[in-house]
Order: sequence, then structure tokens, then C-alpha cells
Amino acid sequence: MDERLPSHIEVSGLIRAVEAAGGFGMVLQKGEKDAGVILALTTHSGKNTRLWERMPQLDGSRRFICTREQDSENRGEFDEYVAKRRASDPDCWVIELDVENAERFVASGVD
Repeated sequence: MDERLPSHIEVSGLIRAVEAAGGFGMVLQKGEKDAGVILALTTHSGKNTRLWERMPQLDGSRRFICTREQDSENRGEFDEYVAKRRASDPDCWVIELDVENAERFVASGVD
């Protein structure tokens, strides 16, 4: 039996934690309920946006890894990457977490 949390519960927990800290979280794309990959866009007031993807590690754990940072000079490139990522995996979840120091919610995420 797989011991990881179903994706929809993890997404709900991340959004609730951000909201409890005074921020805002929302689902941009619903994915597969139990095992969908989670992509998290972290930002604070629309600045310093980063894309985090939960990736399997060699030790069997699954951690969020920052795979992209938005360039303030070329925001379109970041948006295009996210759109391609969403299109390539329609079962993935895409969430946005807007709160001060947003990466703390994913960088130490549950394995």
C-alpha cells in the first residue's frame, strides 16, 4: 500500500496552511484525485514567482523542487513553460500560493 497522501488532500492542506498564515491559495487546475503530480506556483503579491514540482528522489522520497523562477524582464517565457507543463500532463494539479515567504510551505513539504 502506498503511504503517501492523496493529491487532493495534500493540495487542500497546502491551501489551508497558506490561508491560515494570512495568504491566499487557489487551485488553477484540478488533477487526478489520488496520484496527480502537484505543481505549486509560489508568489508574494505577484512578485518573485517560482514553480515547484513534486519529484521522486533516488531515496524514494518525493520533495518539491524549484524548477523555474519568473524573470521580471520576460514573464511570458515563464507563463509559456507553465502552460506547456499543464498541457503535457492533464492529470497534474496546479496551485498558486500567494503569501509572504511562500516557499516555506513547499520546500519542507511532506514526503
